[in-house]
Amino acid sequence: MLTDPIADYLTRLRNAIKAKHRVVEIPASNIKKEITKVLFDKGYIQSYKFDEAGPQGVIKIALKYNPVTKQSAIVKLERVSKPGLRKYSGSSTLPRVLGGLGTVIISTSKGVMTDKEAKTLNVGGEVLCFVY
Repeated sequence: MLTDPIADYLTRLRNAIKAKHRVVEIPASNIKKEITKVLFDKGYIQSYKFDEAGPQGVIKIALKYNPVTKQSAIVKLERVSKPGLRKYSGSSTLPRVLGGLGTVIISTSKGVMTDKEAKTLNVGGEVLCFVY
């Protein structure tokens, strides 16, 4: 049993990027699906597909690499809020990554979104992870 499925999701992505895999399969859950949609909208992954095979389903993510340098679009994925220490932030005190160049993924009452979307909607929530 996993105690932190989001950390497992991020670790599987990191490992696939390090191994230069094109596609990674991850067990699905609703929050993982929403994080995947945010990563796709922000251009960190090439595509994704939700397979409903099995009891839980699987998320298939096609990773994005630079065609010339073969470097991944994702440089770093960092889990912020953990089961032992949850990190919450209001709309006015949302953290910034690389001076606003990176993305903060937040779970709010209006769904999973980026820090910029949360500021425009004036909502805060649990800071899930940093991506850049």
